[in-house]
Amino acid sequence: MPPREKPTVRQTRLGAELRKLRERAGRTAREAAEMLGTDQGKISHIESGRIGVSEERILRLATFYECADQALLDALCAIARERRGQYWWDEYRNILAPRFLDIAELEHHSLSLRTVQTVSMPGLLQTREYALALFRGSPELPEDEVEARTEHRMRRQAILEREDPPRLEAVIHEAALRMRFGGRRVARGQLDHLMRMAQLAHVTVRVVPFTNEEFFEMTQPVVYATGVVPQLDTVQIDGPLGGRYLDADAQLAGYRAFLGRTDDVSLGPEESRQLIHHIAREL
Repeated sequence: MPPREKPTVRQTRLGAELRKLRERAGRTAREAAEMLGTDQGKISHIESGRIGVSEERILRLATFYECADQALLDALCAIARERRGQYWWDEYRNILAPRFLDIAELEHHSLSLRTVQTVSMPGLLQTREYALALFRGSPELPEDEVEARTEHRMRRQAILEREDPPRLEAVIHEAALRMRFGGRRVARGQLDHLMRMAQLAHVTVRVVPFTNEEFFEMTQPVVYATGVVPQLDTVQIDGPLGGRYLDADAQLAGYRAFLGRTDDVSLGPEESRQLIHHIAREL
């Protein structure tokens, strides 16, 4: 089977974690290849996510690397068992760019999500009309692409309705609440929806008000996704050309500290709901 041209973020992460285990054990790729009876190039492809790896090989490598973290190994083996077509977002392969599939995959497998937004609402809390207005703001997008992106975004929200939903903590700047994307009716509907979602036990919405006097760098949307084990935590930084995914220990620690500061500059959940209600009434 030829190497994958575009491995998913999750496939890449499996390989990256195997590389980390090898490096911590002080083993070379050549030694790992010799142990498996293969060549060094294949180890390189495994560690880059370009080819899959069986559970049996993961466990053999773990023994060779003297890794006794069973929870991590179980999580890596679970990734190895996943197959294309297993999840709903695979229906959009070759329809939407890979970055759309990657964020749906990340959210689906996360235990909790923390997000910071400055200009627009978090995708998991958007109404269909609001999402349409955002995507139609890109004049180069044909209408069928707009519809596909909107439908995909709405389907992502199903994780908040399942029996074991991830906890979602959203910090939204007041600027985003006052944006009137799609017009007054759409904006009012979006704020009403946000207030309803904030009533759910597993959803917390906090607002950074204009009255905040402390500088807080939050110019890019950030998502911190908690994995089934700490080693699989992931940060996504969104941008106009797609998202960047970070998983280095120092990067994760830095963003945990960044998100921790949101409590200092944002209103509490009840005060936030009151502000959202006030802004909605102004519309």
